[in-house]
Amino acid sequence: MIKSLIKNLSNLPGWTTNQKIVVIESDDWGAIRMASKEALERLEKKGVLPFDDDERIYLHNDSLATEKDFSELFEILESVKDAQNKSAVFTAVAVVANPDFEKIQQSDFKNYYYEPFTETLKKYPDHQNSFESWKKGIKSRLFVPQFHGREHLNVINWLKALQANNKDTLLAFDEKIYGITPSKQENFVSFQAAFDVYDPIEINYHKQILEEGLDLFENLFGYKASFFVPTNGPFNNQLEEVLAKKDIKYIGTSKIQKQPIGFGKNKISLHYLGQKNKWEQTYLTRNAFFEPSSNLKNDWVNACLSEIEIAFKWKKPAVISSHRTNYTGFINPKNRENGLKQLKLLLTKILHKWPDVIFLTSDELGNLMTKEHD
Repeated sequence: MIKSLIKNLSNLPGWTTNQKIVVIESDDWGAIRMASKEALERLEKKGVLPFDDDERIYLHNDSLATEKDFSELFEILESVKDAQNKSAVFTAVAVVANPDFEKIQQSDFKNYYYEPFTETLKKYPDHQNSFESWKKGIKSRLFVPQFHGREHLNVINWLKALQANNKDTLLAFDEKIYGITPSKQENFVSFQAAFDVYDPIEINYHKQILEEGLDLFENLFGYKASFFVPTNGPFNNQLEEVLAKKDIKYIGTSKIQKQPIGFGKNKISLHYLGQKNKWEQTYLTRNAFFEPSSNLKNDWVNACLSEIEIAFKWKKPAVISSHRTNYTGFINPKNRENGLKQLKLLLTKILHKWPDVIFLTSDELGNLMTKEHD
């Protein structure tokens, strides 16, 4: 009862529409998570264990997407048509680079180097041609990348841990992996949270990361990103000016944002759908969740349908969070099979319950919202 009340209340503020709009935002595409099943087994034997249950689930399922991952995902998205005869579509919130482990090691961990994720793909056994799948998805509007960061990594804190000879971090490094929280942390900043802040001076480096990442995004995909979601959430709002100068129009944020200001302190900011900042950027907020790999016992389909129903009740678009990890099978093929089966069921039930629904990408939603405000 209380959860339902909170979900209803959280959908009250902000932009409204009579259209039944569904947006699926899927984070983490392009990022390394677990290099292989064998790497996972070797790390477990050496006692490198996940920090918590959520991290364990990711490490056992999430990886760079293979050609098979894409072909099976696209088949499902293409099979479902909305009221305008358009296919279901993923806004693929993507990073564009990963660490260049060889160069970092050659520098004795003194310097950080990165490579485009397209180069990372070439080093994996089932991924050499998967960037062609990205391009196919873009061309057919099934899979439309937007910006998540240069890499899914807090570079400064990871490099500090390597320089300090942190055992867990070094063992993971040897397997070409960065996203494992060490049992003995240098500070409270997650390696996955690229824009979290320990020392406020780090914000200047984050500005550089955004500029380089957005330039690389345009170089890889042939268009500028217009929508940004910070990895793991933490993000200092001083960086919004850089995003504005690089033509980011829309920012994905939590309704209750914890803005890191340094040394463990956060500033709380409240956001709602359609809210604008001083740079005239528009905030987009999520109000539904579909994460079947995170808990196999949950009824994710009906839970998500219920959240969509609440969104439509208050004349809000349903903006669904559904991470890449639900659809990858390189580490665990059964994970992909389960995720895609449930995605198909969810999309089918959405169309059955709301035949007038339309599927939009995040930037299309943003364009619609700002057009109506003009």
